[in-house]
Amino acid sequence: MTDKLGKTQDTPPESSVPMVRAQGVHKSFGHVEVLKGIDLEVKPGEVFCLIGPSGSGKSTFLRCINHLEKINAGRLYVDGELVGYRQRGDRLYELKDGEVARKRRDIGMVFQRFNLFPHMTALENVMEAPVQVKGVSKAQARERAVQLLERVGLADRAGYYPSQLSGGQQQRVAIARALAMDPKLMLFDEPTSALDPELVGDVLDVMRDLARSGMTMVVVTHEMGFAREVGDSLVFMDEGVVVESGHPRDVLTNPRHERTQSFLSKVL
Repeated sequence: MTDKLGKTQDTPPESSVPMVRAQGVHKSFGHVEVLKGIDLEVKPGEVFCLIGPSGSGKSTFLRCINHLEKINAGRLYVDGELVGYRQRGDRLYELKDGEVARKRRDIGMVFQRFNLFPHMTALENVMEAPVQVKGVSKAQARERAVQLLERVGLADRAGYYPSQLSGGQQQRVAIARALAMDPKLMLFDEPTSALDPELVGDVLDVMRDLARSGMTMVVVTHEMGFAREVGDSLVFMDEGVVVESGHPRDVLTNPRHERTQSFLSKVL
């Protein structure tokens, strides 16, 4: 069975482990509480979209998933394992930086800004992490990088430096770079927000291709059309809490909560 994107739907059993599970997640910066008890689950193979106004906590939550930010309370799991901690009995013990880094290899993240190494070509940017972090040979990394650049439509730009690429092309290189680590989860933090409007489509096409392949994705986005077309689940956040959740078409077409209605009336 396939869905609207042609994505194979081998629906996991209800007992299967969620790829992401948040239980009462809180996060504060000083006296400012940014996340106020987030509870949600992302299934394996799901495209999970987060929407909401600026300052609602979406990007902070995304950064907590791969422990770029430490949560202050609650539990956060990726593929059944606690993020950033190990539990023994009733006590939590924070993992050492090396252990956190090893677990982070399984999570790809694409930021608003592309963060490419300016002194490296597109090919070298994609090769870097597998060679330096995973110890992959340069020959293997190069072969894989060429395949990934082809996948994102940039095979003819392999030898270009970031300054020679458009914003959309740089973001597609950034996606290829994240994929080079063979992650089981991809996080996208408003990946098109820094792009000129005419460059957005190419990046979204790459993300659609990832969805078709069954990649588990958590996407913070303002692209409501993408969320409606590609998303399997959608959460509307505001002021650090989940206000409303459901299937994207249901939430976007018939929002139940007044705050969701107000937000969507301004962006749709």
